[in-house]
Amino acid sequence: MTHANDLANQPLNVAPALAKKLDKLGLRRRLDLVLHLPLRYEDETHLYPIGAAPYGQPVLVEGRVISHEVQFRPRKQLMVRLEDASGVLVLRFIHFYPSQLKQFADGVLIRAMGEIRRGFHGDEMVHPKTREVVEGSPLAESLTPVYPTVNGVTQPMLRKLIRQELKALPLPETLPEPVMARLGLQSFADAVQLLHSPPPEYSASQLSEPGLPAWQRLKFDELMAQQLSMRLAYRARRQGQAAAIRGNGQLRQAMLATLPFALTRAQQKVLAEIDADLAQSHPMHRLLQGDVGSGKTVVAALAALTAIEAGFQVALMAPTEILAEQHYRKLSGWLEPLGLTVCWLSGSLRKKQKEQSLLQMANGEAQLAVGTHALFQDGVSFSRLGLVIVDEQHRFGVGQRLALKQKGQEPHQLMMSATPIPRTLAMSFYADLDVSVIDELPPGRTPIVTKLINSSRREEVIDYVHKTCSEGQQVYWVCPLIEESETLQLQTAVDTHRVLAAQLAQWKVGLVHGRMKPDEKAAVMAAFTSRELHVLVATTVIEVGVDVPNASLMVIEHAERMGLSQLHQLRGRVGRGSARSVCMLLFENPLSELAKARLKVIYENVDGFEIARQDLLIRGPGEFLGARQSGVPMLRFANLEEDIELLEAARELAPEVLQRWPEAAEAHLERWLSGREQYLKA
Repeated sequence: MTHANDLANQPLNVAPALAKKLDKLGLRRRLDLVLHLPLRYEDETHLYPIGAAPYGQPVLVEGRVISHEVQFRPRKQLMVRLEDASGVLVLRFIHFYPSQLKQFADGVLIRAMGEIRRGFHGDEMVHPKTREVVEGSPLAESLTPVYPTVNGVTQPMLRKLIRQELKALPLPETLPEPVMARLGLQSFADAVQLLHSPPPEYSASQLSEPGLPAWQRLKFDELMAQQLSMRLAYRARRQGQAAAIRGNGQLRQAMLATLPFALTRAQQKVLAEIDADLAQSHPMHRLLQGDVGSGKTVVAALAALTAIEAGFQVALMAPTEILAEQHYRKLSGWLEPLGLTVCWLSGSLRKKQKEQSLLQMANGEAQLAVGTHALFQDGVSFSRLGLVIVDEQHRFGVGQRLALKQKGQEPHQLMMSATPIPRTLAMSFYADLDVSVIDELPPGRTPIVTKLINSSRREEVIDYVHKTCSEGQQVYWVCPLIEESETLQLQTAVDTHRVLAAQLAQWKVGLVHGRMKPDEKAAVMAAFTSRELHVLVATTVIEVGVDVPNASLMVIEHAERMGLSQLHQLRGRVGRGSARSVCMLLFENPLSELAKARLKVIYENVDGFEIARQDLLIRGPGEFLGARQSGVPMLRFANLEEDIELLEAARELAPEVLQRWPEAAEAHLERWLSGREQYLKA
């Protein structure tokens, strides 16, 4: 097995220029070529007469060139006319080289592969795959694989390289025999062989069937590799040394006594799980999930107090300055009356303030440090860091979380996410974490009514804003990010503020955006919280963490441009008081299919977990996970919704494989994840 692995892990023996191109496809080792599976298959085993070939599916035809010409209207294009006994077909090339003109000389016999459609000049193929043949040339005996590729790497090149490695490399089993027998899996070598060079009896539709035994084998292998790596990461963490943290409960009781509400049962349950973790002598690595408004921040504050009671410092990191700042204000309000020092660190702090915060953290004067990613930069040190809390953790790269973790000996980690993670995703990509869920909202929350409104009905929305303000309630009006441009977004917000201030002259309209200085933003937010402002025009900076119970109307412009999680977060800014709350999603026509799908989901659902599940179906796990994908092996073949049974089997069998067949587990990881496990430490 070791010898086979050594061969499989050898770098590709190709010219440096080609190696660079193959690297873009993730093809670095010889085995990578074996695992580079076809996207689809072309059927070159059957020749259709031109006159009888079906429309709208890839077909192979053969005919003689009867004419070729370059046309310049409506645009420059090469038109080639092919003829066989049954009819005539036009081959149209919009991008072509002068050398192709010679290839299509009159009388040459050509085979063309592509989809036939009705065109202006009769039946045509646009940019077909073509080659010159001689009369009676044999047809392919099996389907032709089509691989993912990049510029400068042709299909014939890839086919040749892959064929070479399939012949040369030994492909031993990495799964123990009892595991294969239990699941009825075919051998790895047979599975890859079949998918790269399918026997003649297989059709393209059979080969793309997810239930095909060859695909089942590769999907299971991939899921098993992921589960093994997660399990090892989990095991390694539990072998780490961390201070066992137990508080005396005094600070926690003092804070609970000041809160105007009691903790929900779900909050109490989650807090007990965190306390049990902190009391262990290995580092906690827990993900705290809860829907918008479920009260995660209170739980985080109470967990922090346990660490502080035990003489440790706590760091809380948030992805954006406005969110970090809101945490800072909220936590200062709870903790400073208890005689604790909370310091603030962000990139925009003035030098003197920054130096003071750094000193308080280094000498232990500050028990809690709140900030953005500035917390893990060089020059930041803690006297005795015991607990790291990361909010909206999916927005941070693994490298960033590792850097913060290294600020302490081995601090406990609590990660929070208001983007609920669907069960299949948690089982797969978060299998290395302990997960706590706050699955109930505090009592007294009113359900939010969601309305989809075409932006042509803007006047009706303005009337509703008037009505809401006259009833003593407040309104958010959110302007979206435009093509990722902060400048354009700022301009939109400024323009919207000006227009609304004129249309709502009797009400006070405020403006908050990311470019404002922290104290300016804080002043506007404070004015809105204290009801001095009736309407707050904002960019998406208010997406997370703002808590104004008197705000009962949320208007979101260009809702079609936003992701589901962002829309759900924004909607959660209202419905925090007892008044009936409404969220109006303004959209512009025409809507793309993706935008329609998103708006339908947000309109029909209020449960964050269901929205997240639908979001996963729409976007796929890579997009959904955001920054975490830089550290977790993403799935190339398995589909979390389709392959749930395989995922359950891999999750169940991984501990047994590690315990009974450690060498097989190592070989399996080497095959599937070679060189990618270092990030699992975060």
